[in-house]
Amino acid sequence: MATEAVEVCVKAAVGRPDLLGDCPFSQRVLLTLEEKHIPYHTKLIDVSNKPHWFLQISPEGKVPVLKYQDGTWHPDSDVITQYLEDKNPNPSLATPPQFASVGSKIFPTFVTFLKSKDPNDGSEQALLTELRSLDQHLNSHGPFINGDKISAADLSLAPKLYHLKVALGHFKGWTVPQAFTHVNNYMNALFSRESFKNTKPAGDEYVIAGWKPKVEA
Repeated sequence: MATEAVEVCVKAAVGRPDLLGDCPFSQRVLLTLEEKHIPYHTKLIDVSNKPHWFLQISPEGKVPVLKYQDGTWHPDSDVITQYLEDKNPNPSLATPPQFASVGSKIFPTFVTFLKSKDPNDGSEQALLTELRSLDQHLNSHGPFINGDKISAADLSLAPKLYHLKVALGHFKGWTVPQAFTHVNNYMNALFSRESFKNTKPAGDEYVIAGWKPKVEA
């Protein structure tokens, strides 16, 4: 499969339909393609003005959507990344089942804290609890979730941590505490990978623009 480029629809930048956007689930799929060295073509979708052809292949209008070998299009980053793993087992990105959920609560707790307007609602503490848990895991098993080898769990978490860094830094002046040494090293390691540089949003301003309506709601 890896000899022929796959087609994948991903979110375009807010206000710039010609640039790669800020969807962490789209980036997860692109990271998987990059780390597996699978050639691909991206189709940038302006989610505020979805073209008719896109709604025909993705009736719910969701990104990412990947074209399978049989010519059918499929949404959902969980489904797509598993499909890519099954069809292209080398290099393996499989995460051991016991580590599959590591860090999985960070994104929802980040979103709750980001949108919070009450400093006493416990949302910051909830995020710190999840980051502390990740830090402890990385201390025991790092530098990545599954040791020395990057895996699917890392590729799912990397874009979400990037959003956390950019959005909380901008809207709340908040950063991951220095005390979480392993998390900070982990983020630096992920963000410096060639695969991440090739697939991250075109600029931090597009991450900020993506979150702005949710923060100000």
